[in-house]
Amino acid sequence: MLYSVKGLTRVHVIATGVGSEWGITEGGCIMDNEPLTKATIYEVAARAGVSIATVSRVINGYERIRPSTREQVLQAIGQLGFVPNTSARGLSGGSHRIIRLVFKRSPTEDSFELIQESLLFTDAIIRGVERTCGRRGYSLLLGGVDDDNFDGRIDEMVANCDGLILLDRTLKERLVPEVAKRIPTVLLAGSGRSRSAVTVMVDNHDAMVQLATHLVGDHHLKRLAFLAGFADSPDSMTRRETFCQTAKELGASVEMGSEWYSDYTSVGAAQVVRERLASGVEMPQAIACANDQAAIGAVHALTQAGLRVPQDIAVTGFDDISVARHMSPALTTVHQPIEELGSVAADVLIDQTTSQRRPAMKNIVLPIRLVIRESCGCKG
Repeated sequence: MLYSVKGLTRVHVIATGVGSEWGITEGGCIMDNEPLTKATIYEVAARAGVSIATVSRVINGYERIRPSTREQVLQAIGQLGFVPNTSARGLSGGSHRIIRLVFKRSPTEDSFELIQESLLFTDAIIRGVERTCGRRGYSLLLGGVDDDNFDGRIDEMVANCDGLILLDRTLKERLVPEVAKRIPTVLLAGSGRSRSAVTVMVDNHDAMVQLATHLVGDHHLKRLAFLAGFADSPDSMTRRETFCQTAKELGASVEMGSEWYSDYTSVGAAQVVRERLASGVEMPQAIACANDQAAIGAVHALTQAGLRVPQDIAVTGFDDISVARHMSPALTTVHQPIEELGSVAADVLIDQTTSQRRPAMKNIVLPIRLVIRESCGCKG
């Protein structure tokens, strides 16, 4: 949970069964492994020489407080390392001013490296959400769920917050109306057909039309493959179907069987490519991957096997994460505004929580951009 009180910033990270805290100085230095003092509002009031009610008013942003009194309270908060109980504040004020962001843990997270990798995209989303929350006076609460775990934890997820932002695959689409009926909900992936929740997404269809047209029309490649993410990922499925349809319409063939499914990670993608190489079947001329992390794994597996990218096989990605431009060869990919996705989702959700009327459920589609680099065969 991220929040700021006039120069004092705290980070409270909550995971299943684990609560860890770090302080962040105004200069941005993280003081790791130093637990925050469990000060109480009574101690803050005593240190500042004011009433508990005054401390509460400062925390909740009331304006009719003398500047000198406000400064006394903020100094006491900083000296004691006090962490305001935002849940309690919400119960007393009718609004928690908390947004919960729910993401899906990868089922292959059996090492720290895989956990880090699977959170690269999520981390950018979190930064966008937190930026908007901070600007609008809201806190951010993070929650990770395992496979099919959210379905049985709906009561827990809607408690002590004003709204939910759900990332890819955190909740079955048929359950979205049930959750959205109880609490404002914004989806950060989905088919876009939900009538009960706004979906904030990128134009996956246009992106894959552009990519397939570039590979087939500009490079004249005829034998392609699409390395998908999870089978239940709406984003991955839209990218897969559109790419395959466009390529076929242009006269190319596309391998898209069960052997071309991965888990969005470099490790998973590398394993798919190794198994395909081991089969002895002729490799495609290009592999289009559902995300950049998978493309990185595909390139790694191909080069380990002595194949050259793009001379022997072209590889493309999707996302345009920062490392994509620094690869060798630099990765041709689709740029999507990841942080902006999170920021827009938070704005839409907060607008819903503060509106007296139920807003129209209109999806928001952000534009994409095809970024042509070297891995497709173009010269940098």
